[in-house]
Amino acid sequence: MGKTPDILCIGSVLWDIIGRTDHAMQAGNDKPGRITRLPGGVALNIAMTLTRFDLHPALLSVVGDDVEGHALLAYCRAMGLNCDTVLIDPDLPTDQYMAIEAQGGLLAALADAHSLEAAGARILAPLQDGRLANAAAPWSGVVALDGNLTEGLLEEIAQSPAFGAADLRIAPASPGKAARLRPLLEHPRATLYVNCEEAGLLTGTKPAGAMAAADALIHAGARRVLVTDGPGVAVAAQADQRLVAQPPVLTARRITGAGDTFMAAHIAAELAGVTGQAALARAIAAAAAYVSSDQPA
Repeated sequence: MGKTPDILCIGSVLWDIIGRTDHAMQAGNDKPGRITRLPGGVALNIAMTLTRFDLHPALLSVVGDDVEGHALLAYCRAMGLNCDTVLIDPDLPTDQYMAIEAQGGLLAALADAHSLEAAGARILAPLQDGRLANAAAPWSGVVALDGNLTEGLLEEIAQSPAFGAADLRIAPASPGKAARLRPLLEHPRATLYVNCEEAGLLTGTKPAGAMAAADALIHAGARRVLVTDGPGVAVAAQADQRLVAQPPVLTARRITGAGDTFMAAHIAAELAGVTGQAALARAIAAAAAYVSSDQPA
């Protein structure tokens, strides 16, 4: 299997198909732009960012035994990602995500993560069969977990002894799936990475900004949260602490994957021993560099 992983990334590993235009756009418009296909999914986006900080993540996910799946794994391995723990299923197609971005903002997106949902708990087998851990020696490192998993599986993870010693870092896949994280909201070893809209959906509130969103999550029982608000302030919060940082003013060139980059950079900072305000600043800087670049990865 190679090097022992620094972190496990559990969730979506798929192909992103992204259409981008510099023109203003509304539903029904037909505009010139660029269409790219590149590896994506929350778990994979986090893993790819972690490699840029000299970390060695392992992926727990599923791809199909098809051309798209094998091409995706080949790309991931070429980046140095540990794919030995990815389930290859001959009966499921490789998942996809499609988005349209206009002037640096998301206009619309569709996530086809049905194979990940269908695979269910089978993707977690390496945590039980000895490849990464087992019942006698559960995984005790960092786990980045994304909300593309079903609510039932997330609830199972919240109660599972296999995750009882893990440092859980959790992100919704999108606002539409934020409610799936409710079983993990009060988990004593969880850190949630959300935006304001996702925080509101998790808490049944309508926060006016990142600080209000963070307060609502802590009040709802979350142990630790990081809340972003686009170009507004980002807040890191736990029961006795609130840290605030302001992103730089910039022109956004892309948005898909920005939250994943923020989360990965924050995790990498803390694994390197950087904490508190400095870790938050590093995460904001990484996300800002990402959204202001028009490079494909």
